[in-house]
Amino acid sequence: MSAATGTPAASLLGRRLRARLGRALDSLDPRERAGVVRLLTVTALLPALLLIAHRAVRLPYRSDPVAWYGLAVLTGATLLLYLAYTQYDDPAVRTLRRRARGHEDFPPLPDRPRVSFLLAVKDEVDNVERCVRSMAASDHPDLQIVVVDDGSTDGTGAVLDALAAELAVTVIHLPRNVGKKAALVRACAVADGDVLVFTDSDCVVAPDAVRLCVLAMVRHPELGAVSGHCRALNPGASVLTRVQDVWYEGQFRISKAAESAFGAVSCVSGPLAAFRREAVYNYLPAWAEDRFAGAPFRFATDRQLTGYVLGQAWRGRALKQRHASSPFVAGHDHPERRWLVGYSRSARVWTNVPARWRPFLHQQVRWKKSFIRNLFFTGAFMWRRGPLPALLYYGHALWVLAAPALVFLHLVWAPLHWAAGLTLLYLCGMLLKGCLWGLAFRLDNPGDRRWRYRPLMSLLSCCVLAWLLPYAAFTLRRGIWTRTPA
Repeated sequence: MSAATGTPAASLLGRRLRARLGRALDSLDPRERAGVVRLLTVTALLPALLLIAHRAVRLPYRSDPVAWYGLAVLTGATLLLYLAYTQYDDPAVRTLRRRARGHEDFPPLPDRPRVSFLLAVKDEVDNVERCVRSMAASDHPDLQIVVVDDGSTDGTGAVLDALAAELAVTVIHLPRNVGKKAALVRACAVADGDVLVFTDSDCVVAPDAVRLCVLAMVRHPELGAVSGHCRALNPGASVLTRVQDVWYEGQFRISKAAESAFGAVSCVSGPLAAFRREAVYNYLPAWAEDRFAGAPFRFATDRQLTGYVLGQAWRGRALKQRHASSPFVAGHDHPERRWLVGYSRSARVWTNVPARWRPFLHQQVRWKKSFIRNLFFTGAFMWRRGPLPALLYYGHALWVLAAPALVFLHLVWAPLHWAAGLTLLYLCGMLLKGCLWGLAFRLDNPGDRRWRYRPLMSLLSCCVLAWLLPYAAFTLRRGIWTRTPA
């Protein structure tokens, strides 16, 4: 075993201790369990809480906006950790403590609902077979698999045809590239499942992942969508892939878990995204034909579809009227509901992450464009979801939007004005935040030493990725749906 993951003995001991603690907690009454978890979490966060208290006491005597900013970042990170560990329940494992108002009125799914597992692929000859085989290996009992070849020119179509001859897979070949969203809508047109599940062509899905996402929806009819838990498929390829692997763990285990505690996950991520049919079906034409800044918008596939689930109570009727002639709307008009959107940590999927800088930066620019577009849609109604979901969403949005200016202030303006101490303080704050998330990774993955890569991601975010937001904003109209080789 590599040094990055620790010794086998340490890893085994950590897993045993964690399993023993989990069994002890599960044996408690739900209220007692919640109390013990809160106590353990507050104890673990005590150093950060003391630092916040120390800074807060001194803050009224300072008018320095940098001090306010540093306190806000540390407080936000600590709040996310607290919510993720004390308020989150995996809906596939146990009944949620926080249910939607009137959840009894949501239409229940059958005990074994029909599932349509959908994939759109373009020029992925090296990855698509492994992905489709993992889809076919899913242990959900009633599964329809539909794969759309979106105008591939590299032999992907031939690979899919060979798989269709061997496996129960329906393949649709498109003569020209129409884009990922439009290609998936073609798949939805032939899908007959009660639940629509999407994945990406560079992913491998755990055999029980689809079944767990569906189980979460069967247990909780108010869930209109569920996101799985994603990690890197190729963490050993480079330092960059190891950094991304640890970062993915935190983005799902902490950020999505905190949002899921309030049924308001803002992005059901593409590697494993499950949707109730009636929660999205009427909005598929709006998704495929999405326009932004006066032009067709081919990104925001995950965020925008999630936004239709979260916001249809306020935006759904207008969207359906705009596409009233579409068979997705005219065939069956599903009522607009205040669906919840959740996350299942136990539903696992792995994705190939970029191993080199150029494709990594291209990916990040696509994600920044999706963030910008979705901010204008989901941001218009997220305040209606309640104060804490709104705080999580708008707080994150403010952090992302302010990052370029703050990075310029600390890394450019300060050194030029002989204020290198300010630069050092900023970088130390980023490292502190990264260490908090890194320690959370170690708690969830005992014996795994890759937690040490998480502070590197914090430095990467502030020194490199923050600059991509202005670039993404200026190049919103530019872009095609294809992946740069990793």
